Amino acid sequence: MYTLGINAVYHDPAACLVKDGQVIAAAEEERFTHVKHGKRPIPFSTYQLPFYAIDYCLAEAGINLVDVQHIAYSYDPFLLLGPYRAEATITFPLEPSAHPLPAEWEAAWDPLFLSSIVNAPRHLVGGVPHHLQARFRGAGLDGPYRWHFVEHHLAHAASAFYASPFQQAAVATLDGRGEKATTSYARGEGERLERLGQVNMPHSLGLLYERVTEYLGFLPASDEYKVMALASFGQPRYLVDFQEIIQLGSNGDYQIQALRLTDRFGPARSKGGPLEQRHYDLARSLQMALEETVLTLMAWLHQAAQSENLCLAGGVALNCVMNARLRDGGPFERIWVQPAAGDAGTALGAALSVDLQGRAAANGRSASRQYCMDHVFLGPAYSDAEIEAFLSWSKLPYRRLTNVAEEAAALLAEDKIIGWFQGRLEFGPRALGARSILASPLSGEMQARLNEIKDREDFRPVAPVVLEEEAADWFAGAEVSPFMLFVYEISSDKAEYIPAVRHVDGTARIQTINRAQNPLYYDLLKAFQHRTGVPVLVNTSFNTRGEPIVCSPRDAIECFWTSPLDALVIGSFLLEKPE
Repeated sequence: MYTLGINAVYHDPAACLVKDGQVIAAAEEERFTHVKHGKRPIPFSTYQLPFYAIDYCLAEAGINLVDVQHIAYSYDPFLLLGPYRAEATITFPLEPSAHPLPAEWEAAWDPLFLSSIVNAPRHLVGGVPHHLQARFRGAGLDGPYRWHFVEHHLAHAASAFYASPFQQAAVATLDGRGEKATTSYARGEGERLERLGQVNMPHSLGLLYERVTEYLGFLPASDEYKVMALASFGQPRYLVDFQEIIQLGSNGDYQIQALRLTDRFGPARSKGGPLEQRHYDLARSLQMALEETVLTLMAWLHQAAQSENLCLAGGVALNCVMNARLRDGGPFERIWVQPAAGDAGTALGAALSVDLQGRAAANGRSASRQYCMDHVFLGPAYSDAEIEAFLSWSKLPYRRLTNVAEEAAALLAEDKIIGWFQGRLEFGPRALGARSILASPLSGEMQARLNEIKDREDFRPVAPVVLEEEAADWFAGAEVSPFMLFVYEISSDKAEYIPAVRHVDGTARIQTINRAQNPLYYDLLKAFQHRTGVPVLVNTSFNTRGEPIVCSPRDAIECFWTSPLDALVIGSFLLEKPE
């Protein structure tokens, strides 16, 4: 039984294909269209279905859309229609945006937004780009698949619990918003998810962080990680302000008071404008307020769920500094964060949830979970034959490597910065050794070099990948952390050896790697360790400013030749630039 999961609302459209409980493929639409986060011009193209990601997932399984039994869409517009949810027709004014919303409506959106989503099944069969239509041919409004609208926060929670290593856990979703919920709590046991509570719009920790991100001159709903990095340079002198803004209640509840940011903190920073100390202090205060709030909320959830395990999803769960604070100061013994925790991951959660329901209905009894997410290599891969054919067609100079790990490690030990293109593309926002830019951590100048290559702000850190068995010696208290979702302090006796990955606060957002997860990547670190004595490399995403992570050989080569990278290791081949 095939189940196709789709995220198309808000941002980060994505698709995921599940077969009998196992994830076959998953990818974000941006990797194919080069529209970062899928954010297109208004009015409705933002909510276009991820046709390219769907096409890829079907191709990976060798099937067409008519072979799919269930489609799970990670948003339920009917939750917002109030008393109109059972109506076949709803009357719109000629200019909906010029009229106030009827009081009985539960949505805070223009009705055309909901109409667009309700029509998603028709978009799937009627809006396919011409050159993709072969794989969609024969499917219609009557199937053969069954369409499911899945509540947004249920999809988040399912992505966290059903993909986790736990059979029983507390589950928290923290994001900007779903249909109504902005924060939700559940208890997972086996194949069941029981909702324990939720916080609804307009009260949202995610939207609060977005608003301050925009106030600080960055892009909301995409640049929050910059504010997290900025926070390490400031002092929490505005913490009391945010403690007034975030009013904690009981039973996991909270309210966000009116922000009035300019009244409280002065004029907003213009995009690209100079950063002042108050901006650093504001970021630090916001970050600390978030951490303290989440610690309080998770203390309540720990009691309500009666579990020592916690699963996290939602865009706020990508805040690795918050995750580390919760790990070190929270009540849970074990925390698992879904690596595609943002909205892209709801395609995974919707698919896993509906797959369980579908298999249970087909069997006449409950179905068991079949999947544990121990890696994110779920996107397209390209064989050496495909790569070499493109290199030959492009008339580019290249040579075949006899030992990819050893020869790439030699380049890195010479302080070269390389593009690394190997195996299946990562699902989620982190490059984790398939589409990475790699460098030596030995020089303190490397962070600035990488930020210049990627045209990034100077204050942004770069992250390390470390051999799993060596991690605890280099990063204090480090545990297995394969998805770069927690920070650790660099061990005091090792800091001088890896200055490139040390953030101003002495921490690093680490990725651990063992050979079973990615043999070639592991062997590369081993080879670098043999040459330098250091089992650590700098790993950042293979892209430049404004572009998503590269997907195809064409993407990789374009990025390589239009940036100051020194070399590209793509499959078994090496491209170098002349000195």
